[in-house]
Amino acid sequence: MVEQGDEAPLLRWAEGPAVSLPQAPELQASGRGWGAGGEDEEEEAEFGPGELLRRQSGRLPLEEEEDQVVAVFVVTFDPRTGKSPAGAHLGCRTPALHYFRKGHFFGLACFANMPVESELERGARMKSVGILSPSYTLLYRYMHFLENQVRHQLEMPGHYSHLAAFYEDKKGVLRAGEGKPNSVHPVHWLPSIHRYMYPEMKITHPAGCMSQFIKFFGEQILILWKFALLRKRILIFSPPPVGVVCYRVYCCCCLANVSLPGIGGTIPESKPFFYVNVADIESLEIEVSYVACTTEKIFEEKHDLYDVYVDNQNVKTHHEHLQPLLKLNSADKEKYRRLNEQRQMLLYSQEVGEDCNPCEEDLFVLFFLEQNNRIFQTLLEVSASQDKTLTAEHARGMGLDPQGDRSFLMDLLEAYGIDVMLVIDNPCCP
Repeated sequence: MVEQGDEAPLLRWAEGPAVSLPQAPELQASGRGWGAGGEDEEEEAEFGPGELLRRQSGRLPLEEEEDQVVAVFVVTFDPRTGKSPAGAHLGCRTPALHYFRKGHFFGLACFANMPVESELERGARMKSVGILSPSYTLLYRYMHFLENQVRHQLEMPGHYSHLAAFYEDKKGVLRAGEGKPNSVHPVHWLPSIHRYMYPEMKITHPAGCMSQFIKFFGEQILILWKFALLRKRILIFSPPPVGVVCYRVYCCCCLANVSLPGIGGTIPESKPFFYVNVADIESLEIEVSYVACTTEKIFEEKHDLYDVYVDNQNVKTHHEHLQPLLKLNSADKEKYRRLNEQRQMLLYSQEVGEDCNPCEEDLFVLFFLEQNNRIFQTLLEVSASQDKTLTAEHARGMGLDPQGDRSFLMDLLEAYGIDVMLVIDNPCCP
C-alpha cells in the first residue's frame, strides 16, 4: 500500500493489501506501490479575461507543469473474483484505462488480462498498473507507459525495476495528511485556463474529447452548461466501458470555467469525481457539488445523491424547481448555432492550411469561458449600480432568453450571492 509521511521526501515500498480506492474498484486487490511524502508549493499563473479573448485566434502560451506523480501501484486480481464490486470492466477490450479520484488526488489505472496455462490462476492473469497525481492534466502523458507496463507485468510478474525507475524520475511530494477525506488542501485539477491548452491533449479520440462531447450531446450541452455553472451534483450513467464516459465528466466541468476575479468565492468548486460505484455512496452523500460517471444503474434510484442524472443523452432531474432548466429556449439554440458555426470556420481554416489556428478543444473551452465571463461581468456591473436592477435587456446582452432563462438567472444569483433585483416578468404568473 502507499503510506503517507510527514516532512522529508522519501521513497517507500510496501507489500500487502492495496489501498482501498473507492473511485477505482479494480484496485481493491493485493498489490505493491510507491509513494512520497514532503512539502512543495506551486505558484499558478493566470491570464485575465482580456488577455484570453485577445488570444482566441491562436493558441495560448503554455506553462509546462512539473511532473508530480505521488504514487505508483501494481495490483494483481484474484482469478476467482476478478475486478469487483463493479461492472466497469464489462465489455472492455484490454488494455482498458480508468480515471478515478482518491481524496485530493487523481489517478489513472490501466487494466489488462492474458490467458495463461496455470491451474492456480485458473487460466487467466489479471493486472492493473496505475499512478496518482495532484493534477488531472498530467495523467494523459503516461497512458502509453501504463499500457506497456501492464503488459510487462502480465508477462513478467514481480519485475518492478522499470516502475521503480519511473517513480524515482517523476516523483512529486505528498503533504502530511493529504489525500485523506478530511484534508483541507484545495484541489488544483484545472486551476487556470492555460492548463486546458496542451496541444498534445487529444485523449483517445482522433478529433479530441471535446469534439466527441459536442457530437454526442448536441444541443443538450447547453442544458449541462447551466447545471454545471450552478454547481449541481451531476451524475452521468453509461454502460461499460467507462473510459470514454470519464472524458465526458472532464468536458462537463470545462463548461463552467470563469476567469473573472471575485467570482465563485461563495460557491463550491465543480469537482470531477470521474468513475464512482456503490463503494462511493458514503462519500457522495456529503458532497454538495460534483460531476461523476457510473456504470451502475442502481444510482438512478438514489435521488439524495445527485441533482442531475444523465442517462446517455437524456438529461433529467427529480427536483421540481430545476425542471425549467431542462427545456431548450431560443437563446440556447442560438448559442449552439454559433458554436457550430465557429467549429465549421475552424475546420475550414485548417483545411486550407492557415497557420496559428486554435484547436477544436481550445475553441470549445474559450466559447464557454467568454459566455460565462459575459454573464458575470454584466451581473457584477448591475450589482455595483445604484438601482441594482437586472432587466430583460441585460439578459439579452448576456446571451440569455429573458423569459426562458428567468429560472436559471434566479438560481444563478442565489448560488453566487450576487445582489441584484430581477425585474423580468414571468408570463406564467398573473
